[in-house]
Parts: sequence; structure tokens; C-alpha cells
Amino acid sequence: MKTAAIEPFFATLQAANPQPNTELEYTSVFELLAAVLLSAQATDVGVNKATRRLYPVASTPQAILDLGLEGLEGFIKTIGLYRSKARHLMQTCRILVDQHGGVVPRTREALEALPGVGRKTANVVLNVAFGEPTMAVDTHIFRVGNRTGLAPGKTPLAVELQLLKRVPKAYLVDAHHWLILHGRYICQARKPRCWECAVSPYCDYKPKTPAPVPERRGG
Repeated sequence: MKTAAIEPFFATLQAANPQPNTELEYTSVFELLAAVLLSAQATDVGVNKATRRLYPVASTPQAILDLGLEGLEGFIKTIGLYRSKARHLMQTCRILVDQHGGVVPRTREALEALPGVGRKTANVVLNVAFGEPTMAVDTHIFRVGNRTGLAPGKTPLAVELQLLKRVPKAYLVDAHHWLILHGRYICQARKPRCWECAVSPYCDYKPKTPAPVPERRGG
């Protein structure tokens, strides 16, 4: 993607969705952290279904610890890899209580030291909870960055660094939300929906996919 196309690309996304946010449901920084930890290789819809049951019962690190591992597993067993995620979340809650007074830390180093929290999860928390201009590169952003030519890279970190360099400052805080939503609903993996894409004029992807032809029904 040419540099001149980047500003109108994001201006178009912003005009369509001026205040984007994560589709994960949460009411506190800890709930956000737990939801993102649970969302690895799972859908936001699936995580929300589980946390709607969990959070009314346990929504703090200490409350999760009080549930015990089996108790926590009972709430999240509908989520893929729930056993390992439950173990990581319990370990994270123990560290939060013992080392951080039950409060989610605001630094990347402290976040990435939590079990089950990698760079992507840390970036989501730093961005969504604390308003920092980070790029949490998931499969959607990785695909959009490469397919559009906005931020080509062979690894999520390479795409992240490219985005931080190429996205105009005015759009940095919200950019990762726009790109995730764009990848989830428009620039989809199997077949991008170019025919209804507002940023198609700025994108390097060729050939653009045409709208599907309605099936003809016999008379």
C-alpha cells in the first residue's frame, strides 16, 4: 500500500466506526485481562457466553482463586483448551494477589510475566484498558496487514512493528480495533468481501473479489 493511501484508508474506517472497541464483554481491567486470556484460539462470542456465567460469581483475582481450579473449569469448559486456560488464569490470579495487590499491572513486562499472557494479550490490555497505542496482532490483523499491503510481514511481530511505523499517530490508539473488525467481517480469510469494502480503493489486493451471483431458480 502506498504511503499516500494510508491516511484515507484509516479515515474511511474511522468514519464508519468512530469509537471502535473490543467485542469481548468486561466491566473492569481484570475482567478484560481474563477474557483476553481465555480468547486464545476461541471466538469472542464463545468467551462472552462463558464469562456471563463466571463474572457474576467471580470477577476479581481473589474470587477466582476462591473458586478453585475445578470450580473455574466448570464455568469455562465450553471454551477450547479450557483446562490449560483455567490453570493459567489461576496462576495469574495468584501472582496478581501476591505481587500486585490484586491489581492488573500497567507495564508490558509485568503483564507478559503473567502465565498465559503473551505479547498479543498484553497489547490488548495496554490498548483497551490504558489507552496506549499498541497493536495486538491476531490472525485477522496479520491477514489484513499482508493482504492489503499496509504492513507486510512474515511474523506477527514484523506486522506489529510495520503498523506502528506506518499508521498515522491520529489513528494509532483505535487502529487495531478497526483492523480486527475489518478482518473479521469484510476482509475474511477464505474470500474477502471486496464488493462491500469501503477501503477497497486503497488496498493492494488483486484481483478484487466480485459480489456473488444470485442463484437462478427454475420457473
